Amino acid sequence: MSGIVGYGAYIPVYRIKTEEIARVWAEEPDRIQKGLGILEKAVGGIDEDAATIAVEAARNAMARAGVNPDELKALYVGSESHPYAVKPTATIVAEAIGAAPNLTAADLEFACKAGTAGLQMVLGMVDGGMIKYGMSVGADTAQGRPGDALEYSAASGGAAFIAGPDNEALAKVEDTFSFTTDTPDFWRRQHADYPSHGGRFTGAPAFFKHVRGATEGLLEKTGTKISDYDYVVFHQPNAKFPLQMGKKMGIPTEKLKTGLLTPTVGNTYSGAAMLGLTAVLDEAKPGNRILVTSFGSGAGSDSFSITVTDRIEEARNKAPTTKNYMDRKKYIDYATYLKFRRKLKK
Repeated sequence: MSGIVGYGAYIPVYRIKTEEIARVWAEEPDRIQKGLGILEKAVGGIDEDAATIAVEAARNAMARAGVNPDELKALYVGSESHPYAVKPTATIVAEAIGAAPNLTAADLEFACKAGTAGLQMVLGMVDGGMIKYGMSVGADTAQGRPGDALEYSAASGGAAFIAGPDNEALAKVEDTFSFTTDTPDFWRRQHADYPSHGGRFTGAPAFFKHVRGATEGLLEKTGTKISDYDYVVFHQPNAKFPLQMGKKMGIPTEKLKTGLLTPTVGNTYSGAAMLGLTAVLDEAKPGNRILVTSFGSGAGSDSFSITVTDRIEEARNKAPTTKNYMDRKKYIDYATYLKFRRKLKK
């Protein structure tokens, strides 16, 4: 059995309020906030992209793991906003943290669940004896077309996890289960600047079907019940969907609330479920059990059963917490937001 030996988060300092976006497009901010449950979102700065965000999260994960960079033998970066179409982000991260050259590295894409897919890969490699330590990162500077509903939620942020032997784990991963179909709820064609989405189609046939399918599949596979878990973290495309999913499955709200970063951070795409898990690990106690289910449009979900160990207490203080990043804010106006995210095209 393998586990998580290190984790780290990163959220840019800049925020734009929902009401500022609504002002520009003559929308009712109360309607937007009520509909999505989002008050503001994190915005990558002029010099930030998925690679720089991944590097910061990876450095925090390495600090908590306390392993030498040259012991890391696999590194995967999941994102739907890789800075290069042909040039891996993973090699940039590997060089930045001192893990190159003796490792395998690759970029992954599966909408918002590429990061958890990478985590499954490195956990499997550790379990199979191929490597001792491997890292998966989910990072995005998510884009939404100006004036589109997606612009209110598409945010920037990332999280990184290092898999290693269970006797070094701060959280043991007992099992994982995935649920995947070809459901075209969200997509972006080559050369397109912004993604397209199916509106309400992104709900029942996409998010709810897959999150429920993966979660129930994991419970059946592990012989566990929701009552066996202290925390449940679902992917967070907005603040409402995870709570609605919890209600449909009879999950008490108090088990869900810790992972909900969306009202003040937005949807960080590949980092969303992973960021939720970092927030839980920042406060979970030894022995606590965590159920995590990601979601990626297109569509699929990965679900994990995790138990926190005694090592968590010492590890969490070695890097900034997710709340540290949430509380560190500088507000910008819409014009600055356009500049930072390079939405003005020639």
